[in-house]
Amino acid sequence: MRRRPYIVGLIFLVFFIMSFLTNILGPIVPDIIKSFRVSLGAAAFLPFSFFVAYGVMSIPAGFLVERFTEKPVILWCFAAATIGALSFAVSPSYFVAILSLFVMGGSMATLQVALNPLLRVTGGEEHFAFNSAFAQLVFGSASYVSPLLYSYIVLHFNDRADQGWLLRPLRTVVPPNLAWVSMYWIFAICTAAMLLGLLAVHFPVVTRTTEEQAGALGAYRQLLRRPMVWLYFACVFVYVGSEQGTADWISKFLSQYHGYSPYVEGAQTVSWFWGMLTAGCFVGMILFKIFDSRRVLIGFSLGSLLALSAALFGSGRVALFAFPAVGFFASIMWPTISSLALNSVAENQGAFSGILCTGIVGGAVAPLLIGYVADRLGLRSGMLILYFTFAGVLSVGFWAKPLITNATVTLRKNPGERLP
Repeated sequence: MRRRPYIVGLIFLVFFIMSFLTNILGPIVPDIIKSFRVSLGAAAFLPFSFFVAYGVMSIPAGFLVERFTEKPVILWCFAAATIGALSFAVSPSYFVAILSLFVMGGSMATLQVALNPLLRVTGGEEHFAFNSAFAQLVFGSASYVSPLLYSYIVLHFNDRADQGWLLRPLRTVVPPNLAWVSMYWIFAICTAAMLLGLLAVHFPVVTRTTEEQAGALGAYRQLLRRPMVWLYFACVFVYVGSEQGTADWISKFLSQYHGYSPYVEGAQTVSWFWGMLTAGCFVGMILFKIFDSRRVLIGFSLGSLLALSAALFGSGRVALFAFPAVGFFASIMWPTISSLALNSVAENQGAFSGILCTGIVGGAVAPLLIGYVADRLGLRSGMLILYFTFAGVLSVGFWAKPLITNATVTLRKNPGERLP
């Protein structure tokens, strides 16, 4: 099949937009609490609505793509995301935010399912591993950029001396006391532009591999009878809970316990959290060539627990560095858990992948539990829940027994002779 580099570029752009929308929730939590006068638990219900949609849509998305093909589903996703973002931008309220984030979360989950097979076909099977890794790099870069853009907008929104091309039109549609809502106007413009741009693009026919197929209902029933499948589901659940439970509360924690501004140090620290999570992937790729992935997972999980301890109980200055360190150590957890899981079954990998993706709902539950405990015992006490979630990830390194382990480099004295 003829390769289509321009579609590969568009797919990378879609990954950027997806991450740009997904990972802004953490920096705006203090604004949500202040603007809507809600408790910590109520504020946590907003990321809950976003990530519960991820969990709900992960398996149905596979059936939708197989039934209607990639392009219509991708267009529907961007149309739905535009409506979701625009509805909140026009009518910013707590309850509209819940509905808006649910729609946007479901759209992002469905996009993720549709894009990977399309990337394999348009970029070439022989380049799929590289393109997938590069897509994750693009995804991570947007996670780094969006908090910085948020910080710039909020800090300069009411500065009438700043008449830049971005702020001037936003001031005409956003109330002065809700500067952070500007991000949702930007989201709506980005998703609408993607929708219009993709209308003119011709998508190739995608033949999905066994690993990419959603699978029959019988495959899901067969898999769900196996305790190992439930264990891996639980591990994805606690990993995403760890990631989002940390990121969503960084800014509020730094503000509440150390007096840092959510618009400066808070936003920057969240940005660095995602930046270090991306950077850690490169270190992990090297370590996977040297050590068994289970050993790497154990080491990084212990590192995340140490960094979390420093962030929660150290000084403000220490916390500014420790929270990004948590992101660094979390970087290899998702690819390691998912590869160990898929390498533990010989068939029905597409269905198993759908079950694993449903575990993303952990990103909804953990921040909500933290907010619930925080309302009663304080935010630091609420974030102690992260010790249990990271410990769940740590456990995988001890009990995982994949059929195939990751290939590692073996030093040799002479060709054909192994070192003792």
